[in-house]
Amino acid sequence: MTAHDTAAAPLKRTPLYEQHRALGARLVEFGGWEMPVQYSGILNEHRAVRTRAGLFDVSHMGEFKVEGPGALAFLQHLVPNDVARLTINQALYTTLCLPNGNVIDDLLVYRLGEEHYMLVVNAANNCATCSPRTSSPVYPTTTDRC
Repeated sequence: MTAHDTAAAPLKRTPLYEQHRALGARLVEFGGWEMPVQYSGILNEHRAVRTRAGLFDVSHMGEFKVEGPGALAFLQHLVPNDVARLTINQALYTTLCLPNGNVIDDLLVYRLGEEHYMLVVNAANNCATCSPRTSSPVYPTTTDRC
């Protein structure tokens, strides 16, 4: 994204944007979104997450649903991990690969039903990057929200 693009299109904000600001987050552009990158410092935040808890705002991430009789075969072709191991309501952290094996990015695969999956991808690799790789007449229905 260039400075010119940013001026033409304002950055998107997640539902937690005002909370991030109220807590003093340092906000930066990420994939067209205004996102928190840091609050009190990396060491303080590391300790807080290791000893208490942390929260990651995933509102900016893209979602693809993959449904139908060929959903599993399609996902087995798309990622290097074994999606068949997932039971309903389980998730898998894996990578999205090109046919030659090169990694596009990491993603989550959720199994929501018998032939119903959801992929959660990073905002920086949303529809523009993932749609050509996940859209095909031979594979099951894919829908996205980016």
